[in-house]
Amino acid sequence: MLSYIARRLVYVIPIVLSVALVCFMLVHITPGDPLVAVLPADASQELAAQLRAAYGFDRPLPVQFGLWLLKALHGDLGTSIATGRPVLTEVMRAVGNTVMLAIAAAIIGFSFGLLFGLLAGYFRDTWVDKVSTGVAIAGVSVPHYWLGMVLVIIFSVQLNWLPAVGAGPGGSGQWAWDWAHLRFLVLPAITTSVIPMGIVTRTVRALTGDILSQDFVDALRAKGLGEGQVFRHVLKNAAPTALAVMGLQLGYMLGGSILIETVFSWPGSGLLLNSAIFQRDLPLLQGTILVLALFFVFLNLLVDIAQAAIDPRIKRA
Repeated sequence: MLSYIARRLVYVIPIVLSVALVCFMLVHITPGDPLVAVLPADASQELAAQLRAAYGFDRPLPVQFGLWLLKALHGDLGTSIATGRPVLTEVMRAVGNTVMLAIAAAIIGFSFGLLFGLLAGYFRDTWVDKVSTGVAIAGVSVPHYWLGMVLVIIFSVQLNWLPAVGAGPGGSGQWAWDWAHLRFLVLPAITTSVIPMGIVTRTVRALTGDILSQDFVDALRAKGLGEGQVFRHVLKNAAPTALAVMGLQLGYMLGGSILIETVFSWPGSGLLLNSAIFQRDLPLLQGTILVLALFFVFLNLLVDIAQAAIDPRIKRA
């Protein structure tokens, strides 16, 4: 197991370097001057040159990338052009809110996805299967930003049960684990959970149906094992693939949804990316993309290790 983990860690190094290069180049190939947002309209050429030199934009791209990567390895992602604050501070505050939203959405989406998928797999071609499959198809088909707006209209505007936007009473960014703050998490978490729920439902349904049709299940029942014990064997065989799918979906949710966080004004990484794009704040944009990409890479690493721990065949392969 240790050798498997070591190999996976070695594979991560070139992936991380490639991710850093892509994050750096993506924001530099877009047209426009990033300093337009902070330079006054009547700024002189000398002032523009001084500011460009201060941010390092006057150097060749390979040199900029090397310096940026070296600073990033030391935890320095630069300074935001728009706010003048350290990028790492801005990003970690936003990522913390996104992680909280993603975990809440994962609990909802994965729980219902596993439930609907197992029911549909065990009762294939019945009304239970049709209802569960219909819910899954609706979940992956409905645009989540549209669903978010519909939920706001119903539960915030018409019923006045839940707040529509923000992350705390009075627009406060300070989080507390009480109902006054948790109310702001309900609608964004439900909206974010819909697509993962549909994908997990369809995956688990296919896995369960395939496993139940295999000969070893008939052999288990022929030996006199009860349905509870058979169910445990089905879960054990479906777990590696289901875990991989859920890990990917959690990675997507940790990546933040610009549309959902914009609809609900949730102060997460998606909303931060949206602001950085419109303000063309290159250091903030680079730092946010890099941190989110690293979250995704290391989450996949954890999923690979968890799969190997559950299924010994992966280690042997």
